[in-house]
Amino acid sequence: MKQATYTVLAALLVLVLSSQVLAPDTLVTDSVSGSKTLIYTFAIKDNIAAPTWRITQEAIEEAIALEADVVILHLNTYGGEVSAADSIRTKLLNAPMPVHVFIDDNAASAGALIAIACDSIYMKPGGKIGAATVVNQTGEQVPDKYQSYMRATMRATAEAHGKDTLVTGSDTLYTWHRDPAIAEAMVDPKLYVEGVSDTGQVLTFTASEAIAHGYCEGTVESMKEVIARLGFEEYELSSYKPTGMDKMIGFLINPMISGVLIMIIIGGIYFELQSPGIGFALGASIVAALLYFAPLYLEGMAENWELILFIVGIILIMVEIFAIPGFGVAGVAGIIAVITGLTLSLVDNVVFEDPEFTGEGLSILMKSLSLVLVATLAGIIFSLWATRKLLTTTAFTNLSLKSEQRTEDGFIGVETKQQSLIGELGVAHTVLRPSGRVMIQEQIYDAMSEYGLIEKGEAIKVIRYETGQVYVVKA
Repeated sequence: MKQATYTVLAALLVLVLSSQVLAPDTLVTDSVSGSKTLIYTFAIKDNIAAPTWRITQEAIEEAIALEADVVILHLNTYGGEVSAADSIRTKLLNAPMPVHVFIDDNAASAGALIAIACDSIYMKPGGKIGAATVVNQTGEQVPDKYQSYMRATMRATAEAHGKDTLVTGSDTLYTWHRDPAIAEAMVDPKLYVEGVSDTGQVLTFTASEAIAHGYCEGTVESMKEVIARLGFEEYELSSYKPTGMDKMIGFLINPMISGVLIMIIIGGIYFELQSPGIGFALGASIVAALLYFAPLYLEGMAENWELILFIVGIILIMVEIFAIPGFGVAGVAGIIAVITGLTLSLVDNVVFEDPEFTGEGLSILMKSLSLVLVATLAGIIFSLWATRKLLTTTAFTNLSLKSEQRTEDGFIGVETKQQSLIGELGVAHTVLRPSGRVMIQEQIYDAMSEYGLIEKGEAIKVIRYETGQVYVVKA
C-alpha cells in the first residue's frame, strides 16, 4: 500500500511541476524598427479539437491583454470536429482587432470554416481551401440536417465580412466581399454556382481559384510576406507558444495514448484482483487514471459527474468481489459505470446539446466507446498474459523460495497438536462470526464457527480440524 501511495504522490508532483518547471515563456517578441504596430501570431497545425479551441481562446485573450493591433493565424489543417471549429470561428469573428490567416498548404473541412472567419486570407502557392462536408469517422456523409447546419454556418461566416452597396437609378445592387453561395458549395455538392461549381462535387479552391473568386487576397511564401502585404513596415511581433503543460495535455489526450492509459487502468485493477495484497499494479492503475482524467478535465471535456461515475463504478466492482458472493447487479452496474465514465470523458459535452443527437455527436460518442471497449479488452488480455508470465518466467526466480520442504524429510505445514482437539470442550474467547478465538484447556486457538454466530463466553465443542483451521459448534 505504501508503494502505491508513493507512486500516486509522485504522479501528482509531476503534474504540478509540469506546469511550472517545464513551461517555457508563452510570449516571444521580435521588434522591428520603431515598434509602432503590435502584431500577434499563433498557429493551428493539428486536427481541430478541444485543445485547438483552448489554444485559440488563450491566444486571443493574450492578444487582447497586450492590446495587439492585429492577429495573424498560421493555419495548416485537414479539419476535425465541427463543434470545436464553430467555437473557434465565433471567437475570431468577435475579436476586437482584425484577424488575418496564412494558409500553409491546407485549410480543409473545419479548417475552411476557420479561415473564412478571418478578415483576410493569404495562401501559400499550392495551398487549398474547401471540402467542408460534414462526415463521420468512416468518411461517410452524415444526414442532410447536419449538412444544412454547416451550410448555414459557412454562409453566415462569409456574410459576416459584409457587402458593398451600389445604387443605380431605382435599383440597389449588393456585392458580397465573399460570396456566401461559394461558402455553401464547399459543403454541399448539389449546389450550383454559375462559373464556379457545376460539377456535382464538393467545392475546393486552389490558391489561384480562391483569388479569382474573392476567397484569397494573394499568395505568399511566409508570415513575413503576409505582414508586408498587409502594409506593416514598423512593427513589434509577439507570438503565442504552447507551454509545457499544453504540450503534455496534447500528448495525453491523443487517442492512442488514451487507449494505452485505459489498458493500464483496467489491466492494473484486474491484475491486482488476481493477486493477494496491494502493490505496484494498483499504483500503476491509479497513476494512469490521473493521467487519463486530468488533461480531459483541464480541457473541459471531463465533467465532475463523469469522474464520480467512474469512481462509483470501481467501488461497486470492489463491493461485488469482496463483500457479495457471486457476481450480480452491483458488479454489472460497476462495469457499466466504469465504461460509461471513461467514454463520456472523451466526448465534449457540447455534442449532447442537440435534442435528436445524431450525426457528428453520435459519431464521436461511438468512436470513443469503441476506443474504451477495445482498450479494456486489451488491458484484461495483457493482465492475464502478465500474470502467467510472472508465474513462469525465470526472471523473477529470486523473488520466491527455490527449496522444497517435504513431509518425508520431517517438515510439516501446521501444528499437529490442533488435530488432537477434536471432541474437546471449551469457551468462546471472542465473538465468532464466523471466525474468532476460543479457549480450550487454558490455551487460545483461532477457530471458525461451523453454524451461525457464537457469542463470547458461550460453551463450544471442537467438531473437526481441516486445512489448518479448528471448527467448533455450540456445546
